[in-house]
Amino acid sequence: MSKVASSGLDRILALELVRVTERAAVAAARLRGRGDEKAADQAAVDAMRSELNRLPIRGRVVIGEGERDEAPMLYIGEEVGQGDGTEVDIALDPLEGTTICAKNLPNSMAVIAIAERGNLLYAPDVYMEKIAIGPGYPEGIISLDLSPRENIEALARAKNVQVSEVTACILDRPRHARLIEEVRATGASIRLIGDGDVAGVIHTTDPDETGIDIYLGIGGAPEGVLAAAALRCIGGQMQGRLQLNSEEQIKRARKMGVTDPRKIYSAEEMASGDVLFAATGVTDGNMLSGVKFTREHVQTHTIVMRSSSQTVREIIARHQDMDKF
Repeated sequence: MSKVASSGLDRILALELVRVTERAAVAAARLRGRGDEKAADQAAVDAMRSELNRLPIRGRVVIGEGERDEAPMLYIGEEVGQGDGTEVDIALDPLEGTTICAKNLPNSMAVIAIAERGNLLYAPDVYMEKIAIGPGYPEGIISLDLSPRENIEALARAKNVQVSEVTACILDRPRHARLIEEVRATGASIRLIGDGDVAGVIHTTDPDETGIDIYLGIGGAPEGVLAAAALRCIGGQMQGRLQLNSEEQIKRARKMGVTDPRKIYSAEEMASGDVLFAATGVTDGNMLSGVKFTREHVQTHTIVMRSSSQTVREIIARHQDMDKF
């Protein structure tokens, strides 16, 4: 029996997920450039939740807007869907890059991933240390236990290039000041991004197009799981380590099944089994065009992927019935 046939996920769900991210992206795009991060994020959350509840699934949010006492909707543990069909776990970010959207800068998007129940990392909403590279390299050439220099030099050897030809993508945050110094000391170049580290990780899969070879740094754990889901579909290597820096965080994580607070997770451990991933652009970016509004229609650009078939589809849709948004 083929790998696809043995999966419990109906492939029609891939197209259903496109509708979910399209709706969230359009809702957020109406507020891009307005400087109001909370309003844009809330619009995306409302739209995504409404569309999710139309799906014939028994869905559980494992990566969402936060924990129940912090987020009124799409919180970790919330049940969504029509309540019938396949039991699935859901990782989502209705508006990846809220600041980007508020400032109308590149690479903001609506993102979701689903897998059969128990196959997505169930973890608290904390930070995660991450490292990622694209496909085509020997397994194990990068590790969070290695220094930035060791990782970059290993990647340069695998690419058969000088270290000066390697570019690292890093979130532009004060916490990364030392990391940035260490990377620059190797002779490698850096692409600093203001937000949107799901896109940052995915960009490592096509360095000829994006100019990014490796992703390094600390960002949100939700974005880490979403990025891992994408890499499961298009290839690449990634590791993540939760940043559990207090007893309270460790206790919260333990309640969710995280027994080793220093565990390094591979992409396969963060998103296992058959995984579906979809993202729709809110603002224009390297990977996706943003939502376009005209008098006659709304245009969206979505990428949807499946791990079991390694299929990647790009969907440019023109929605002439604008009232549905």
